Amino acid sequence: MSADQKIAIVTGGSRGIGAAVARRLASRGMAVSILYLSNAGKAEEIVADIRWAGGTADSIAADVSKPAEIRQAVENIVKRHGRIDVLVNAAGILEMQPLATIDDETIARSFDVNVKSVIHMIQACLPHFPASGGRIVNLSSNLIYQPRPGAGFYAATKAAVSVLTNAFAKELGPRGITVNAVAPSLTRTDMTAATPEARLQAVTAATPLGRIGEPEDIADVVSFLASDDSRWITGRTILTDGGLTDAL
Repeated sequence: MSADQKIAIVTGGSRGIGAAVARRLASRGMAVSILYLSNAGKAEEIVADIRWAGGTADSIAADVSKPAEIRQAVENIVKRHGRIDVLVNAAGILEMQPLATIDDETIARSFDVNVKSVIHMIQACLPHFPASGGRIVNLSSNLIYQPRPGAGFYAATKAAVSVLTNAFAKELGPRGITVNAVAPSLTRTDMTAATPEARLQAVTAATPLGRIGEPEDIADVVSFLASDDSRWITGRTILTDGGLTDAL
């Protein structure tokens, strides 16, 4: 690893959008540490792919709903790499439930993973960003603008992520750290694999670009926000939805 190589952490990096982000950041020359919950085999597969392509990557198991595990993982990464330049909070869960069946367990679990993990990851990483600044990118959702029945609480957790993104950008701007979010629409991942075919067709028909998203579509936008090319953008949630959402 060269002295000027950027160090990036990607939570949820063993699957879906997180895996695509890890690969994309590595292809741009960053050393990528993947945080994953339980699928060590898949995480190591991503790491092996990155290394085979000439990149630098490693993986660490951590439950991002538990602050102590976050702190330990970040400590291990800093011991290995010395600092952190980029943090991508891609870990998340999607639990579709109508109002009548939302229970305390769902609320706590979704809020812990989708919202609190963003706060705790940023808190753990901040002491290790260099004086020159850094990049933080969070995963939101287009549903914050157009919530659907059954996805109301999920949309609320992602709305919280976008609000925190805006607020933290104001706090961290003086340190040269930008904080942005991307808001995908329906994207082809294992988290959305159970989406009914009728829903897939409806989203495809309603999307001006005529298809649903792929993880690489989102990863390219995240990669831009994680790079120096995005230096004048902060506090923003960028819709990455093929034109589907009316957010004006």
